[in-house]
Amino acid sequence: MRSGSIAFLSTTLPSYTSPVNLTTLRSSAVSRSASVVASPISHRLSLLRNFRVPQTDSRVNRISARHNLFNVTTKRTITRVSASSMASSFSPEKARVPPAIDTPIPPISKFKIGLCQLSVTADKERNIAHARVAIEEAAEKGAKLVLLPEIWNSPYSNDSFPVYAEDIDAGKDSSPSTAMLSEAARSLKITIVGGSIPERCGDKLYNTCCVFDTNGNLIAKHRKIHLFDINIPGKITFEESKTLTAGETPTVVDTDVGRIGIGICYDIRFQELAMLYAARGAHLLCYPGAFNMTTGPLHWELLQRARAVDNQLYVATCSPARDAESGGYVAWGHSTLVGPFGEVLATTEHDEATIISEIDYSLMDLRRTNLPLQKQRRGDLYNLVDVQRFNSQ
Repeated sequence: MRSGSIAFLSTTLPSYTSPVNLTTLRSSAVSRSASVVASPISHRLSLLRNFRVPQTDSRVNRISARHNLFNVTTKRTITRVSASSMASSFSPEKARVPPAIDTPIPPISKFKIGLCQLSVTADKERNIAHARVAIEEAAEKGAKLVLLPEIWNSPYSNDSFPVYAEDIDAGKDSSPSTAMLSEAARSLKITIVGGSIPERCGDKLYNTCCVFDTNGNLIAKHRKIHLFDINIPGKITFEESKTLTAGETPTVVDTDVGRIGIGICYDIRFQELAMLYAARGAHLLCYPGAFNMTTGPLHWELLQRARAVDNQLYVATCSPARDAESGGYVAWGHSTLVGPFGEVLATTEHDEATIISEIDYSLMDLRRTNLPLQKQRRGDLYNLVDVQRFNSQ
């Protein structure tokens, strides 16, 4: 190390509140360096032995290229802290408002899920009967949870939504689709995340997912929060908002196979919703969806893996089978299960199929130990507000 460097480092810069000419500082450093060089060798060795880097942090907070000036803020003492105390100072618990709920111990740690990628026609009765057969086949193969596609009882079009819509709250005769799901869940003793159907409530229409427990009870109803309004010229234009109303409530439900967060198709694009579900302790996110032939190849798997790895949980999706012959909306297909490390555990192509795959929640604990993101968030810099929970406090 050159003596000039030692002379400069061993000099603590003063605290200035007004600009200091950089040339003056350079001259000061040079003059100090010269004095050291001119001193006897024994004196320079003494300086080396006694040299200490000052434990201060003189921070440059503004630089002016035009005037060759800089401001130096007041010195602040550097405190050496452990990694754990640094993490504590980052306030990871404040990154979620209210603070995240601890993920509960699930009632079952390992089970099979069935994803029923169904062909959909204009015949509603056929669609209902066909879905029932697929659910039974999945249960026979050991599935404890069955997921259906988005809009599985109706063609996917703004013209069809009002025609095929059902009054879910009115009960069996007014909602044959959910009546079938309830009876299937009860008789097969499985949990069903019933894809979605058009729902009529008063003078409004919704894109709605119903969840049934093993006794056939309706335990959750999620109305699609983010409506699918897109315009990619020459590719696809669709506006769900022409007929549908957006839902107002995020949906997390406790079931016999764990805590599940529900989204529908376009909801998966909004990472805030998935983050909110994770902060509410979800083990699994289920997204019935019908991505199209333009965005499907680019984004469908990408978004599933992103939601899974961001939140270190499972993501399951279920699409209708592709029907390129009907002349209507063409779904991409590719129903998929993704694990908490972003790995694709099971998927299918575009034809009708039922996927049976295993969910093992112990992998969530493993990945969250490997990458302890929850303890590393910077609550001192950012936070996600769960408005519903916050307002209920």
